[in-house]
Amino acid sequence: MLIPGDCNFPTAGLRPVNILVYLFYGLPSLLLLGWYLRRRSLLERRSAAARASAHESGLAEPPSLHPVVDPSRCIGCGSCVKVCPEQPLHHVLGIVGGRAELVSPADCIGHGACKTACPVEAISLVFGTERRGVEIPILTPSFETSVPGIFVAGELGGMGLIRNALEQGRQVVEAIHSGRKRGGDRLDLVIVGAGPAGFAASLTALSKRMRTVTLEQESLGGAVFQYPRGKLVMTAPATVPLVGKIEFRQTSKEALLKFWQEIEQKTGVQVNYRERVEDIVRDGQGFIVKTTRAEYRTHSVLLAIGRRGTPRKLGVTGEEMPKVVYRLIDPEQYAGQNVLVVGGGDSALEAAASVAECGGGVVLSYRGEAFGRAKKANRERISAAEREGRLKIMLSSNVQQILAEAVAIEREGRVFAVKNDAVIVSAGGVLPTDFLRRVGIDVEAKFGTA
Repeated sequence: MLIPGDCNFPTAGLRPVNILVYLFYGLPSLLLLGWYLRRRSLLERRSAAARASAHESGLAEPPSLHPVVDPSRCIGCGSCVKVCPEQPLHHVLGIVGGRAELVSPADCIGHGACKTACPVEAISLVFGTERRGVEIPILTPSFETSVPGIFVAGELGGMGLIRNALEQGRQVVEAIHSGRKRGGDRLDLVIVGAGPAGFAASLTALSKRMRTVTLEQESLGGAVFQYPRGKLVMTAPATVPLVGKIEFRQTSKEALLKFWQEIEQKTGVQVNYRERVEDIVRDGQGFIVKTTRAEYRTHSVLLAIGRRGTPRKLGVTGEEMPKVVYRLIDPEQYAGQNVLVVGGGDSALEAAASVAECGGGVVLSYRGEAFGRAKKANRERISAAEREGRLKIMLSSNVQQILAEAVAIEREGRVFAVKNDAVIVSAGGVLPTDFLRRVGIDVEAKFGTA
């Protein structure tokens, strides 16, 4: 019989072995745990800072479709944060207090990847908030508005995801083809907008040999064309008429637009670019669509115009010149040029800073006395560019006239002639809601509901 203390007791010889085992297996686990806790702490601090910055800048309200997290179901795994396509340029979702939270609402454009990635179904996608409603047209299951014969697809109807907008565009045209009056001396359909929904609708109409005109006030891609350079888009495969299944899961804006341009050339689908719709009126047999160029008589109309509306213009002489644009697409194209940026919001400040960083000489003109609507990070960015001599800020100023090689800017009663090669107007847009009401389409406000 062996007793403790006996030199033959086997446990005495096993203790050093046990310590080695603990060290071998336990130390890596402790190191991994420490690494995880450190990363988690950094994520929480970054999330809290993003939330504070959004509230400080008055940008705590999401513009459209966005996620709402149920804290009672969220397990704080961070899956939603990792899959957000806006990362790392924008910290849209974060972890605060061990739970996921929409920390930078104004940067969310409704990809919906977070909802799909959540393992416990704690995320819902909704429109508006309790404080700020989002107006959406009332639609039937076939996407028809309260005005029979006028349909809505894509972002305007609340479907901001590219893959779903493509699908909606196809479904609407198939419904029109099978159920609406066609033929005669007028068009079967006028499609307004050549973004994802409008482009898919145009391809579907072409495949069904419908008499159709597609109108686009800017360029192919609609809202996608307006995204910043290099932005990641398309979070799931989609099916496009006449093309088949697109296998893109995540690609850059440039690659997707190039792909669509190739489809445009191969299929021969026609789009009237730089033609803006001004009014839609009903007549005895359908509608008259009035544009900046012509009038079109049609049986049906599909509005796929997005929610950003028409860019707000300055209303000054010379604004029609080719050097004037209303969105920054590629800052590198302005390298070595004298550029005027007009506006006081985040888009204006981001445009001014980006052009300055690419070697352009920038003047930033804003009618207000301070950039109160912009994020702190953007305000700091342009201040740094000004200190370095790459950018000049003109507050309380107004553009009076745009000339071929200069612009006239009024400030404190004096008019300054500023040498200029290009003008970027970032003064917001005229939302389509008023246009919808004028046409007779009923809309409803969503206050945090699907």
